[in-house]
Order: sequence, then structure tokens, then C-alpha cells
Amino acid sequence: MISITHIINPFNAPKESDLRTSQPITFESMKVARNEAIKKVDINLCTTQYQEDSKLIPNYFTKLSNLKQSVLDHSNFEKELKLPLIKDIILKAYHETTSDYIIYTNVDIGLQKNFYLKVDEYIRNGFQSIIINRKRIPGHYKTIEKLDEIYKEKGKKHPGFDCFVFHRNLVPQFCFNNICIGVPFIGITFAQNLFALDRKCLLIENEKLTFHIGMEIFAKRAPTAYFRYNQKEFWKSMKELSPKLNIDQLPYSNFVLPIKLFLWGLHPSIPIRLVFQLLLKKYKNKI
Repeated sequence: MISITHIINPFNAPKESDLRTSQPITFESMKVARNEAIKKVDINLCTTQYQEDSKLIPNYFTKLSNLKQSVLDHSNFEKELKLPLIKDIILKAYHETTSDYIIYTNVDIGLQKNFYLKVDEYIRNGFQSIIINRKRIPGHYKTIEKLDEIYKEKGKKHPGFDCFVFHRNLVPQFCFNNICIGVPFIGITFAQNLFALDRKCLLIENEKLTFHIGMEIFAKRAPTAYFRYNQKEFWKSMKELSPKLNIDQLPYSNFVLPIKLFLWGLHPSIPIRLVFQLLLKKYKNKI
């Protein structure tokens, strides 16, 4: 039986935040999906959190040790938001559990009932890393009592990356620098790590396995200064990963050049600057 640790980072969201209502739905959907797969997959639902957020976590999650640092330990911001570093979250799952595979999702990503069964199927088919894109559904769902209705929503395709499945052996090779969650560049950085480290990373773009309540593509929850901070950390990570990055490992690389350039240019998680850097690298290697 394959063992999987699914880790999230719950927090006490402000009353005005959409996460105030979406988090409980996420929690419940994870429990339902685990129960659906319980006879076939060993699922460990885990959290890591700051001490002050511990009380809101349901008892069907395993609470790993509390987070100690945040983005505020690495830069100064006019508006201070205590945002965790993605590397700290992943390392909690790596060091404090023994599962074969780890899943990371944001706290606003809910699961369909068959999520873990499908992940198990992909793993058994030989994939060591998987990226699963969410479906966007209308924002009027506010309570766990609406889950049955949520499951029936067809949803709209989302272009970004926000659900990551990976073998634990990949973790020591990850390069995140000090990127924080809750701000753009998390999905991009995570995806590029998997593309660089696993030549067979599977991208699931349009399957109904996860959902996000709200039709927006990106929810702005932090001031621009945090965006600029994460952007710098992203490019630091790409510089360190550059020996392992290859243009042929990006999605759509098997298409003819004009089409793949068009698709790369449209994709929010494939920076065109990085594309041209990798194209130049490939050209130089051929000379």
C-alpha cells in the first residue's frame, strides 16, 4: 500500500477573507477523500502551523511541530504579514513523517472524493511527481453542508499550479530559497523544481480532481512588496537550479516551436524570460 502525507498550513484568517469560509470546506473535503481511499491508500492528513493558529485545526489532522520563522525574518515590509516559507512546510512533512509521497496544497484548494484514488493510480503508473490544476467554481459556497453541491459543479479550468504530489526522495534537491506562501511565485517555483528534478513530471491540466471556490485566477491578498520579494527569491532559485533546468522538460515542449512559444507565453506559471534563457542554453549546448 502506497503511503501519502498531505500537508497544509491552516491559519486564523480575518473575518473579511474568503479563506475564513473556504478553509473549513477544504478540511472536510480532505477528510471525505481520505475516507473514500482508506482501504487502498495510506493517507496521513497533516498540518504545520504557527502556535496561535493551532486551535482551529480539526482533530482528524496530525499536527506536526509549529513553524518558527516567517518571511518577516528575511525582509522588512511596511505592512507586516506573518507568511510561512514553503521550504519550512515541506521539510516538516519530510522530517516528521515517513510516507513515500508528499502532497502540498494551499488551504483554499478542496478535493473531490476520488482525489487520493486517482493520485494512487498515477503513482502506480510510474509517476514520481504530479501537478494537478484546480477547477474554479462559483464563490457563493460558504459552508461544508454545500459539499455535495460543490462536487457536482463542472468548474472552469485554471491556468496556474497549486497542487503538488512528489516522492519524498526529491525533497533534499528542492531549491525554494526563502519564498513565502500566500503570494504569487509559489506555484511557479514549485513547478519548475519538479520539471527540473523529474523528467517525467505529470501535468494534469483539466481533470476534475480539485476545486477552488471563486472564479478569480489570482486572489490578491498581500501588498505588492511581497510580490516583488517572492519574485527575487524565485529568480535566485532558478539560478541555483539552472544546471538541472532544460527547455525540453517544460510542458508543451513536444509541440512545434511557434505553438509551444505561444502556449508558454500565455501560461502564468512559465515565465517567458525563463523560456528564452533555456532556449539560449539549449542553442549554446548544440554549438
